[in-house]
Amino acid sequence: MKLSDFDYPLPEDRIATRPARPRSSARLLVAEGDRIRDLIVRDLPEVLRPGDRLILNDTKVIPARLTGTRHRRTGQGAAAAKVEATLLEPQADGTWAALVRPLRRLRAGDAVTFSPELSAEVAAVGGGQARLRFNLAGADFDAALERAGAMPLPPYIERLRRPDEADREDYQTVWARRPGAVAAPTASLHFDEPLLAALDARGVGFTHVTLHVGAGTFLPVKVEDVTAHRMHAEWGEVTPAAAAEINATRAAGGRIIPVGTTALRLIESAADADGRVHPWRGETDIFIYPGYRFRATDALMTNFHLPKSTLMMLVAALMGRERIMAIYDHAIRAGYRFFSYGDASLLIP
Repeated sequence: MKLSDFDYPLPEDRIATRPARPRSSARLLVAEGDRIRDLIVRDLPEVLRPGDRLILNDTKVIPARLTGTRHRRTGQGAAAAKVEATLLEPQADGTWAALVRPLRRLRAGDAVTFSPELSAEVAAVGGGQARLRFNLAGADFDAALERAGAMPLPPYIERLRRPDEADREDYQTVWARRPGAVAAPTASLHFDEPLLAALDARGVGFTHVTLHVGAGTFLPVKVEDVTAHRMHAEWGEVTPAAAAEINATRAAGGRIIPVGTTALRLIESAADADGRVHPWRGETDIFIYPGYRFRATDALMTNFHLPKSTLMMLVAALMGRERIMAIYDHAIRAGYRFFSYGDASLLIP
């Protein structure tokens, strides 16, 4: 399998920079077997069956993008320089790993001011990242970050526009509960309260799991032999109650449908060879590409993914490479909007 097997041409004007409003008015491509239907997300209750179960990722995106000023003592005084940091994840020693631009402006011992209340010392620089030790911790840090930070939009959106206040709501699911992600589980952004109520009335069940989506989700694959790629690790949890709900649905003949590749990767990490999902907590670096045998997943609701990405490989594993390329060709010709703020698909093998 070559990286080029998962490439496709996409006009830049198909990259969505704002979501549909209301959320459930986005378009929905339903691919089942050899059939494709062009619907709207609010039609989902008519597509799903009573007894189906949607798996929802309840991670909450933190405003991880910070703009600040680096200060360094020199022989002539304090030298200052503008920097931009994207927080990645907290470390065991109390620091935060961060991507900083431009990284060459940082040295260990530098001070960075992000707001009147939030500052950090550069603890280390290396491996393309910095480690920042903030002046606040716990709830005080969370509150200061909420005021100083911006939503960490994907690079392909930031090339076209800067984050703004609207993204604080738009780039967060309506059921977000557990802070820790630096990217949204974007298929879930299409759901609003009226749609959830309609699905509930239809007899569709909901199970919440947690996978804190990391910035590594946007990292390009750099090897031509895709089987040599190594995935980034992300922290997740499937509670005993969530595992019991999934297993009961499967036993009753209902379909398990993750909303988003993050929820799918998590339940596949927690499932055994017989498809039974177990309580699970830890980091997963599961890499799903064609040839993978799905254990717990019957279908997937997801957005349209970047060419040559690991997520393209995942949907190709679910539907077959030739079939997914035909689906994407249809979506492009039909004018669907792509990527994080774009339209959705429901993929049923």
